Amino acid sequence: MGVLLVIGDPRMILLMNWLSGSTYALTADDARLAWLLGLLLLAVVPLASRWLAILPLGDGVGSALGLGIERSRLLLLLLTAGLTAVATLLIGPLSFVGLMAPHLARLLGLARPMPQVLASALLGGFVMVLADWLGRQIAFPLQLPAGLVASLLGGAYTLWLMRRS
Repeated sequence: MGVLLVIGDPRMILLMNWLSGSTYALTADDARLAWLLGLLLLAVVPLASRWLAILPLGDGVGSALGLGIERSRLLLLLLTAGLTAVATLLIGPLSFVGLMAPHLARLLGLARPMPQVLASALLGGFVMVLADWLGRQIAFPLQLPAGLVASLLGGAYTLWLMRRS
């Protein structure tokens, strides 16, 4: 990255925008592809609902109920990695959104796995739309990266959570 910066490669601006979590260079085709991939991966989540309900109970309970613990964890990890990759591919790294959305879903009273996962996905999208909108409004006519605004919102939310407990 430093080499691209020193030689003045024009692609460096796109890379810096992506690294900061910007929607600046996003096209409608990119957004449609990400939506399609995200929806396909979210459609797999109901197949994992039993795993999501049993794994928090511990390895002993899971084994007693006939759950393949290692296999379930690996497949859930792959599903999570896929969903994260779709979001990161489109906008860039969004550090606090993935931490904030499940907590917000819990605050709404959703404790069962399926409603919580689906609400987390919707709330994560809402937080990103809010961060993008705020980034466009705060420094108008310039645009702050959505990832930066999401990090600021996430930092404030984390401080609020720490103070609350």
